[in-house]
Order: sequence, then structure tokens, then C-alpha cells
Amino acid sequence: MEIWEAILLGVVQGLTEFLPVSSSGHLELGKALLGIEDAGLAFSVVVHGATALSTIAVFRKDIVGLLVGLPRVSVEGEEARTFAAYVLVSMLPLAVVYVWFMDDLEARLDGHIEAVGAALLFTSGLLYWAHRSGHRGGRLGWLSVLLIGCAQAVAVLPGISRSGATISAALLLGIDRSEAARFSFLMVLPPILGATALEVVDLIREPALMSSVSATSLVVAALAAFLSGLWACQTMINLVKRNGFIGFAVYCGVVGVLAIGLSWI
Repeated sequence: MEIWEAILLGVVQGLTEFLPVSSSGHLELGKALLGIEDAGLAFSVVVHGATALSTIAVFRKDIVGLLVGLPRVSVEGEEARTFAAYVLVSMLPLAVVYVWFMDDLEARLDGHIEAVGAALLFTSGLLYWAHRSGHRGGRLGWLSVLLIGCAQAVAVLPGISRSGATISAALLLGIDRSEAARFSFLMVLPPILGATALEVVDLIREPALMSSVSATSLVVAALAAFLSGLWACQTMINLVKRNGFIGFAVYCGVVGVLAIGLSWI
């Protein structure tokens, strides 16, 4: 992998992890268009770890507040424990998908650009629906976080945006926009960090899984993913507050049609 390819894929990962356009879908399209082979497990570890760090950087005050509040016997402590429980509940649907369905899904969808295109069209429709939703200012609850978790589980499909699916689900359930954005980004941290840790374990157990990607390429890809992710996360928070989804709905629709057209060539 050339340095410029590592930077490009890192930027694509960082931007699309948070902007509602599907990181997995764009990485698949990028590899298909550029003719880049699978970069390997090590590359996946560094770019996903870098985007997780960008989330931590943006929400560092919230994360510290939660960690400090968990053991406290106070209103703040109760709120922190409730939020942590909400995050755990939201992870249940994703855990079910990963344990029982993920291997089969990856085998069936790997390299199928037409499936990515169809999923992007679905994302486009979902974003447009969320854009048309009113501002109701509701609060999170046990049922709503479970349903948001189901949206996150569906977003394992390449082309369906995780942030787009979870934030849209929250808005359609009437959740306040600021709370929807905050919960959507914080709820994904445990799954990302957990998946990254498992990948690291796999690399330690089987060094042969290390790709031929150079250390320099891994470093620049991680830096590109972190910086672009930092910008995208902050931008997405502002967009959710302003209900600025329509542009992304159009974008996903156009790219989805192009992806389906590309699959026929």
C-alpha cells in the first residue's frame, strides 16, 4: 500500500465513521475503485482505534463525568449509572448479530458493491425521514435505547451508516437532538474498543495476520483517521442540532445509485 492510499483510506474511515454516510460502505467502494486489496487486520486495528480516540477526545468531559459519577451516592451518580446501563442495553442487539450472524453476513456481502449501493439508498431514505421529523425534545428510556441499539445492529451491513441509523432512530423516537447525538457517539465506544481489543489479541496469537502494510503507512493512516474523525465528530454534533441531514440524504442516494451502476459494469 502506498502512503497516499493509506492517508486516503484513513481519511475516509475518520470522516465516514461519524458523518452519516457509512464508513464500511465507503471503504468497500474506495477499495473497488482504487483496486486496493484488503489492507489486513493491523490496518483495521489502527484506523478503528484512531477513530475511537477521536470520539474520546471530543467527549472527554462527558466520559470523565460518567466515570467519576458512577460510584457516587447522589443524583449525579444515579444519572451516570442509568446512562451506563442504557449503553449496555443498547449493545445487546449488536452482540446478538456478532455472535450468531456476523460471519455469515461477511461471507455473503464481501465484495458485493450492489449490496452496498442498496444499503446506501436505505440510509438516504432514513436520513430524509429523520430530517422531516419534528423537534420533540424527549428523553432516553429503556425501550428507546433498545430500539436505538437495534438500529446500530442493522448498521453492521456495509452501506448503512451507524451514526445515521442510530441518530435517525433516536430522532424518530422523539429524543432531544443534543441527547441523541451524545448517546449515539458514546454508545459506540465500548463496541469499537472491544472489537479493537479482540483484533489485537488475534494479532498477538497469530502474527501471520499482520499485513504487508508498512509501519509508516499504518502511522499516517492512524493520524489521518484521528484528525478527520475529530473534525467529523464535532461537525456531526452541530448538524444534528441544526437538523442538517438533507444534504447527506441526497449524497447517499447519489452514491448508492452510482455503486449499483458500477456493479453492472
